[in-house]
Amino acid sequence: MSAPTSIRAMTARVFRIPLDEPLQDAKHGVQVDFELITVTVVREDGLEGTGYTYTIGAGGHAIKALIDHDLAPMVAGHDADDIDGLWDMMQAGLHYVGRGGLASFAISAIDIALWDIRGRATGQPLWQMAGGAGRKPLTYRGGVDLNFPLPKLVESVGDHLDRGFTAVKIKVGKPDVAEDVARLTAVRERIGGATRLMVDANYGYDLDRASAAAKAFEPFDLVWLEEPLAPDDFAGHGVLAQRTTVPLAAGENLHTLQEFRLALEHSRLAFLQPDSGNCGGVTGFLRVARMAAAAGVPVCSHGMQELNVSLVPAQANAGWLEVHSFHIDRYTHRPLVLEDGRAVAPDEPGCGVRFDWRKLEPLAR
Repeated sequence: MSAPTSIRAMTARVFRIPLDEPLQDAKHGVQVDFELITVTVVREDGLEGTGYTYTIGAGGHAIKALIDHDLAPMVAGHDADDIDGLWDMMQAGLHYVGRGGLASFAISAIDIALWDIRGRATGQPLWQMAGGAGRKPLTYRGGVDLNFPLPKLVESVGDHLDRGFTAVKIKVGKPDVAEDVARLTAVRERIGGATRLMVDANYGYDLDRASAAAKAFEPFDLVWLEEPLAPDDFAGHGVLAQRTTVPLAAGENLHTLQEFRLALEHSRLAFLQPDSGNCGGVTGFLRVARMAAAAGVPVCSHGMQELNVSLVPAQANAGWLEVHSFHIDRYTHRPLVLEDGRAVAPDEPGCGVRFDWRKLEPLAR
C-alpha cells in the first residue's frame, strides 16, 4: 500500500495565451501569444499542488509529452516531499535526451507543483520556504518593445511609471546602434534621472557590435545591459565586461546548473537572472541562487513574476524581480501586488499561484 504522501497522479495541460498587441525583441521576431503549460500533482491522501511553465509560442505540446510519457511514470509512487531527490531523479532520467531545453521546462513545472504541495501541507508560503529573507523585492517593469515607434515607446514607459514602477527596462538591438541611443535618450528624458533603467539585447549583438553599443550606452546610467551576446558565449561576455563600465546581466536562457556555473566562472556578470520556469523550478532557482551567493552576485529573475515574487526576495543575495509583458497573473486569483514600487509576495500556503480555470479553459489546446 502506498504511503499517504506518495505521488498518485499527474495531469498536464497546454493553453495558448494571446498578447495585448504584437511584441518584438532583437532575436525572437514578433510575438502575438505564448504557451502556458500547467501540471497538477496529486498525492495518495488527495492533497494537490499546481505547477507550470511557459514558452514563447512553440514547444508546449512537446513539454506536455515529456511529462505525460516520461516524467509522470518516473516519479509515480515516490514521496512527494522528497523534492530534492525527485529533482535529481528527473534530471538523471532525461539526461541523455535533455540536459536543458524541453527537459528543463518539464522538470520545472513538476518541481513547482511539488513545492506547492509542501507549502499546503505545512502551512508555509513559498517566500518562507525558499529562505525567508524578505517578501518585497526590488522590482522593475520589463518591456518587449523593440517594434514600438519612438512615441509609443515613450508612452509605454510612462504607463509603467503611472502604474507605480520606479524602474523600467527596454529592448535594444536595432541594426544601427544610433537607433538604440535615440531610444535610450528619449526614454531617459521621459523617466528622469531618479528612475532606474535597464536594457535588454536578447543576444542580438556579436562581440564587436556589443562593445560599440555598451560604449554608447555608458552615459545613460544603466543598471545593466542584459544578454548582449549568445547565452552560451561565456568567454565573450567576460571580454565585453572588461571593455565597458556598464554592468552585464544574463541567465534567462541558461537551463542547467552547469551553464550557470560556467557563466559565474567566465562571464563577469554583475547580475544573474534564472527563470524558475526553465531552470528546474523552485529547486533549480534555489540551487542557482546559492551558486550566485557564493560568487558574490545578486540573484534576479526572468518572467513568471507571480511565482518569482516569492523566490527573489527570499534570498539573502536578492537582486531585482522582473515584471514581464507575459501577464500570466491575469489568469490567477491574485494579480501581482505593487506597493511603493516593490512587488509583494503572497502569504498564503504553497506557491501562491492559483489559476482561474474558468478564464483558461477557452484557451486550452
